[in-house]
Amino acid sequence: MLRVLVTRPEPGASRTARRLADAGFQPILLPLTETAALPVEAGALADAAAAVAVTSANAVRHAPKEVIAGLARLPCQAVGKKTAEAARRAGFLSVGEGPGNAKALADALAGGYAGQTIVYLCGRVRFPDFEERLFASGVHVRAVETYDTFALDYSDEAVLARLSARPVEAVLLYSAKAATAMQALASRPALRGLFQDTRFFALSGRIAEALGEVAGIRIAPEPSEDALLGLLQASR
Repeated sequence: MLRVLVTRPEPGASRTARRLADAGFQPILLPLTETAALPVEAGALADAAAAVAVTSANAVRHAPKEVIAGLARLPCQAVGKKTAEAARRAGFLSVGEGPGNAKALADALAGGYAGQTIVYLCGRVRFPDFEERLFASGVHVRAVETYDTFALDYSDEAVLARLSARPVEAVLLYSAKAATAMQALASRPALRGLFQDTRFFALSGRIAEALGEVAGIRIAPEPSEDALLGLLQASR
């Protein structure tokens, strides 16, 4: 059975592990990042705002209830299916499901909200493309950082124990921060042998770049877990 290392943070890691097990893989959980809520002043975020945009389910999960309550009646534009589901669970009343790509979502919003303000629920660590594209189209973006992402550090002994001191055949990478942490982990003398023949699967080209010079890294055709797991299945 193919051993697959899951590096994403909880609660997503356990959901991914269940999907892998159902598909006949042996998942091994080793989250390389964790998310934590940031303090947010609820204030009057909805004032003069035409909509809410969300490109990460974590941004909704970590948002204080009073922040969601203040924004819930605005149309919420989510980047894709999972984020849209998280927004509905959080209490948004009208949620649009985007194309699964932050750049494409920005392009979709640009025409409809030119000259207006969008509240952007987001993490402190994020790529600037989404905001830059909207700014360039005349959309005012009010970024509200609801969470931060931190790299997790493991001792050699902890990693060896988690992997049963045996190599893994595949590693799934969901973020650039996790990819950077993975690169450092795989370079340690005590762990190098565990990743000598490992195949790496990245959610996007940017994540692959963060891993560095690794031969044969595979990149999902679109930044969704369905596409990433499909790529893993096809490589069997």
